[in-house]
Amino acid sequence: MTIIKTTKELGTEMRKARKRLGLTQSQLALAADVGIRFIVDLESGKPTLRLEHVLRVIDTLGGQISLTGLAIENEV
Repeated sequence: MTIIKTTKELGTEMRKARKRLGLTQSQLALAADVGIRFIVDLESGKPTLRLEHVLRVIDTLGGQISLTGLAIENEV
């Protein structure tokens, strides 16, 4: 598990995962149904990207998001 606290860290991890899978940015963009510019921006850590597309890329790379440490009320 990798703890990510910044968009730059997220971009770095996305790039590593893409390269581990042997994909080019173009191939990943096509597989995730996003533009190549989106992949370039994501990997560079751009902070204003659409979350829906980020999640699609993460899923395409075989990853998932897990939230921890959030204050959650007990359900009664």
